[in-house]
Amino acid sequence: MFELHIGGPIGLLVLIFDVYAIMQIARSRYSGWVRAAWIALILILPIIGFIIWLFVGPREGRGIFR
Repeated sequence: MFELHIGGPIGLLVLIFDVYAIMQIARSRYSGWVRAAWIALILILPIIGFIIWLFVGPREGRGIFR
């Protein structure tokens, strides 16, 4: 019935943001299961997972220039 297709420039931005978030999560000092849960959330729900991580996720070293 209803399908959501995210492609083109918007899809590329979502991919870039998700890869950035996953890299930050992988480098965090949190336990393995916490990191795995955040990564799973971003992989399952790419846009919503990134937004949730952006506002609720671990804050350490999130700046682009550090």
